[in-house]
Amino acid sequence: MPNPIGMLTLADLTQKIQSGEIDTVILAFTDAYGRMVGKRLDADFFLEEAAEHGTHACTYLLTVDMEMEPVPGYHLANWQNGYGDFHMVPDFSTLRIASWLPKTALVLCDLEEDTKPKDHPLRIVAESPRAILKRQVERLTQSGLTAMAASELEYYLFKNSYRDAAAKAYGGLTPAGWYLEDYHLLQGSRNENYHGAARRHLRLSGILVESSKGEWGLGQHELNVRYSDILTMADRHVIFKQCLKEVADQMEVSVSFMAKIGADQAGSSSHIHLSLWKDGQNLFSGNEQWGNVLCSNLFRWFIGGWIHHVPEVMVFYAPTVNSYKRYRAGSWAPTRLAVSVDNRAAGFRIVGKGQSLRVECRIPGADCNPYLAFAAALASGMDGIANKIEPPAIFNGDIYAAQDLPSVPANLRDAVSIFGKSAFTKESFGEAVVAHYLHFYETEQDAYDKAVTDWERQRYFERI
Repeated sequence: MPNPIGMLTLADLTQKIQSGEIDTVILAFTDAYGRMVGKRLDADFFLEEAAEHGTHACTYLLTVDMEMEPVPGYHLANWQNGYGDFHMVPDFSTLRIASWLPKTALVLCDLEEDTKPKDHPLRIVAESPRAILKRQVERLTQSGLTAMAASELEYYLFKNSYRDAAAKAYGGLTPAGWYLEDYHLLQGSRNENYHGAARRHLRLSGILVESSKGEWGLGQHELNVRYSDILTMADRHVIFKQCLKEVADQMEVSVSFMAKIGADQAGSSSHIHLSLWKDGQNLFSGNEQWGNVLCSNLFRWFIGGWIHHVPEVMVFYAPTVNSYKRYRAGSWAPTRLAVSVDNRAAGFRIVGKGQSLRVECRIPGADCNPYLAFAAALASGMDGIANKIEPPAIFNGDIYAAQDLPSVPANLRDAVSIFGKSAFTKESFGEAVVAHYLHFYETEQDAYDKAVTDWERQRYFERI
């Protein structure tokens, strides 16, 4: 199959640079939050130097907080070792046009330690999000398997620019819609100038688009891109978010991928669809009867492991304090660790049949880092297969009312504690990775614990 429109080989890029079509190349990776960081290189310099040798970025980028302040306590990077450099190695399978930016190409990078002496082999930075997913993919490949995946991202669109929203302290913003518009074409047409531009830019940047639609919240939307192998999908996910934010910025509007934008609004999710393949065949398909589903034993065990390990890896699905406010009954977000057939209240929803059979995990929020969320899903499911973990019975009925079903972790503090104590996480991701992210999520929780919120002032200022 030919590459999608917008994907480039190094030869393609060279020709476009020589013809003047490209004059800037972005080298990027994501931090722990999932934000894209990196450098813009002059295109000629990229060809002369960085294409072969890569470039450098400060190690602190995997240890900063949301405000880009260095956080003490990390082994990976700290003041004691002087915050040196990573080596950014371009992965040319991700090289593409960045259609929304003039004369710009973009390539995602893997991170290696910049070791001395120079002839010493470089070491992959195991704590980098893309490396964490690649380790799980490599384990899968050793078994001759391929994971196919898609993530469905939801977000809110506001008429305010990002600068205006910040000046308003993100309060009193004007949503793009003024009534619930789930599937409404009329309300969707009112924002088609933005969503049409986003779809076209994604397509021209090597990301195949399926559809966009209004969602259940005021100004909430969903834009879906085509499924692919799991690493490519994670790459598409982070570029998708960057594109949508930058297109919004250019139009002086704003989009938010917060998991819960307001107490009275639906949360924004990142549902994960996943299946395992070998030799062109979906290994989840089969003739075993599980409830009213025909599937393979492998499918059942994969779901069993995925559900079983949710509490231990919940921080990779729900990484912020805000994430956990999404899990409310009647909100379209899952509150219970249940599996069901085509039930949107279930944490795990079985969809498709035959070669399209897959599981949709509805637990991750739009604020997740896709590399970490996909890595957690793969590690959990493959452990289920290895240990033949049986899933719970397929549930029928109102899951929100099923008080006997186990709940998703209630808050970040509980999820962090379970993550740090888990033998499974240390075995799956390595002790250094778990220690790094344990500190990262504890820092996030601590920042919230120290904050005094508007809710507290409104509740206690006068009446306490």
